[in-house]
Amino acid sequence: MREASRTTRQRIADRLRDRPMAAGSIANDFDIRTSTALTHVEHIARSLDGTDEQLLVAPPECEECGFSDFDDLTNRPSRCPECKAESVSEPAYRIG
Repeated sequence: MREASRTTRQRIADRLRDRPMAAGSIANDFDIRTSTALTHVEHIARSLDGTDEQLLVAPPECEECGFSDFDDLTNRPSRCPECKAESVSEPAYRIG
């Protein structure tokens, strides 16, 4: 199927099969808002139910102390609860 005839969600899913991506990267690559990218990722996860694929999430991580045990794996926290640093990476998504 031609790339232009596929929906944005289908193209995002294809990209996530190739490599892990953060919501910000998805938003930049597909010229959409980050919140829209997260909505697409949520729908993609639901569409994978009943298939042999699943959405894998690499949790956000503090770039200062390495803390990665955040309660919500899908949102990027504003700061680290351990060291209070504000340099926290976005969670990355991949279909595997």
